[in-house]
Amino acid sequence: MSQKAVHVPVMLRETLQELRLEPGLTVMDGTVGAAGHSSRILTQIGSEGRLLGFDRDPMMLGLARQLLDSPNVSLFHASYSEAAEIFSENGITGVDRVLLDLGLSSDQLADRERGFGFDAGGPLDMRFDVSSGNSVAEFLASASETELETVLREYGEERSAAAISQEVCRTRTKYPIRTTQDLESCVARASRSSSRTGSNPATRTFQALRIAVNRELEHVERMVSEVLPEILNPGGIAVIITFHSLEDRIVKNAFKGRQLWTALTRKPIASTPAEIRLNPRSRSAKLRVAQTNP
Repeated sequence: MSQKAVHVPVMLRETLQELRLEPGLTVMDGTVGAAGHSSRILTQIGSEGRLLGFDRDPMMLGLARQLLDSPNVSLFHASYSEAAEIFSENGITGVDRVLLDLGLSSDQLADRERGFGFDAGGPLDMRFDVSSGNSVAEFLASASETELETVLREYGEERSAAAISQEVCRTRTKYPIRTTQDLESCVARASRSSSRTGSNPATRTFQALRIAVNRELEHVERMVSEVLPEILNPGGIAVIITFHSLEDRIVKNAFKGRQLWTALTRKPIASTPAEIRLNPRSRSAKLRVAQTNP
C-alpha cells in the first residue's frame, strides 16, 4: 500500500504565477519533494512539455512518483547542485524554468526514523540521503566543542551556542546523544532562549545541525553561482523559496548586480496571512524570482 503525502506546498499560487508556465516548456523542480508544486506544473506544461525532478531524499522521490507517473517526467535521486552533470549524462541541453523550494517537507518532519522534528522523536539522523555522510548523532559524538559552537552560531544564529556546545560535550561523557529528546534536553539545560516565544528553544540548534550534516548552504551557493547560469536557457526564469536568512542572503546576492540576471522581485514575496493561518510553516518563506538575460 502506497504512502500518502501530508505536505502542503508553500506559496503554490504565487509560485505558479511567477514561473509563467506555458505548454511545451522544460521545467526543473530541484526539490521535487512530494510533488505538490510539480503536479500542478505538469498540468500547465502539458504533454509537450518536460518535467525534471530532483531530490536527495529517496523517500520523497517515492512519494513524487505517485503523482508524476507520466512519460514526460524524469526523476533523479540527486542534489539540484548536480544538475549540470545529470543533464550532460542524459542529453538535456537546458531548461526554461527552475524551481527550488528549500524548505523541509512535513513528511520528513513526521518520520520518526529521521530526527528532523521535535514531535516525531526518534534517532538523531537528519540526513536527506541516509546512504551517505554522517548523521547528526555521529557528528555530535565526534565534533570538538569549538567546531560545534561554530556550527550553532553560523548556521543557527544561536545566541547560546557556547553554552549549548559545552553542555553537549559534558553530556556525551556520560551517555551518547542519540535521540531528538537527548538533544532537546541538552539545549534546555543550556539555552537562554525562552519557550514563551512560541517556538521550541532547540529550533535553531536543530536547524544548524541539519544544515551542517547536509551541507545545505554549499549546495545552494553552488547552484545559484555556477549551475543555474549553465543550465537555464536565455530568458529562462528561476523561482527560489527560502526559509531562513542564510539561504535568502545567498540567493539575494546571486540575483543582484550581475549582468546575467534581471531580478523580477525587488523585494521577496512573502506568504499571505491566510496561508500562514492554514500552514504555519509558511510564515518564514521568502520567494525570489530572476530571469536570465537573452
